[in-house]
Amino acid sequence: MDSTLDSFEPDSFDRSARDRLLDANLDRAREGLRVLEDWARFGLDRGDLVARTKDMRQRLGRLHRDGYKFARHTATDPAAGLGHPAQAERRSPSAVVGANAGRVQEALRVLEEFGRSSDPELAEEAATLRYLLYDLEVDLLQACRLAATGGVGRREALASCRLYLVTSPVADLEGVVAAALGAGVRLVQYRAKEAAGLDDLQKLGQARALRQLCTAHGALFLVNDRIDIALAVEADGVHLGQGDLPPAIARQLLGPDRLIGRSTHALAQLQQAVSEGCDYLGVGPVHATPTKPGREPVGLDYVRQAAAASPIPFFAIGGVDASNLAAVRAAGGTRVAVVRAITAAADPAAATAGLLAELEARG
Repeated sequence: MDSTLDSFEPDSFDRSARDRLLDANLDRAREGLRVLEDWARFGLDRGDLVARTKDMRQRLGRLHRDGYKFARHTATDPAAGLGHPAQAERRSPSAVVGANAGRVQEALRVLEEFGRSSDPELAEEAATLRYLLYDLEVDLLQACRLAATGGVGRREALASCRLYLVTSPVADLEGVVAAALGAGVRLVQYRAKEAAGLDDLQKLGQARALRQLCTAHGALFLVNDRIDIALAVEADGVHLGQGDLPPAIARQLLGPDRLIGRSTHALAQLQQAVSEGCDYLGVGPVHATPTKPGREPVGLDYVRQAAAASPIPFFAIGGVDASNLAAVRAAGGTRVAVVRAITAAADPAAATAGLLAELEARG
């Protein structure tokens, strides 16, 4: 083994060079965060995202020691002013946000690696902030997408959805949802009412993970019942049962742009939900289902009534799967919501693809 390489230790690394490296990456990270912060402030008008970004920037600023700044020597830096053609290709806010988030993540990794031996506090903070930035980047990109499309975009996306996945507590929930999204699902509801043993922090973590998956696939993400969790993870809306908060109150809390869905079991409930300004309806349960124990199925008659009477999108739900989808479609159910047909399938992706193919072929 090369004795020169073998003898290299962090403590023998040229102190001036190390300090210049740390200074450059502190500058790079803080500048990138400032770009993100200003877009959150002036472009998105999102005080919550501004606060999170500013906190990260100031935490780094506190550790940007004078010794690092005094080591700076831009005139002798061979990469000073070096650009790249890709910079000219950033023509949208999302591209700028993604590029600067990546820039900050890379700088934080350098600070973490080279700060371990000489500045453990900086290295530890850089590692912490790098993981915080992963979530912040997704939230900023989601906000950019929503700013570009607004509430109308959500409703247009909803109108194009035929298959609606409602989750249930299963092993590898994220994997199941990722498989369904990969196969074409573009509307997902996080439902954790049967998730015995999960506290609110765990539910929040699951909802955040699923929302990020949906964002990556361009899918709508809703939360069942829990308006607080929906707001916390920047969901596209909520789904309310007959015993949940009234839609009018939900609208006050959510604002005009997010989606509100409502479960209905009879024509009178459908008409009331429409009058209350709901964006879509659940119609069912068509068949008996363990996800709604004690609820009598309404059968296909109500699906026929909804098809004739509903001026807004509705999803037939309740025991719908590949074996009975044709009958639901024949009754006028052009959109369906499913739980076990995907979450309990041996191959969730294949089950999703089969349901979508049936819906689209008969559309």
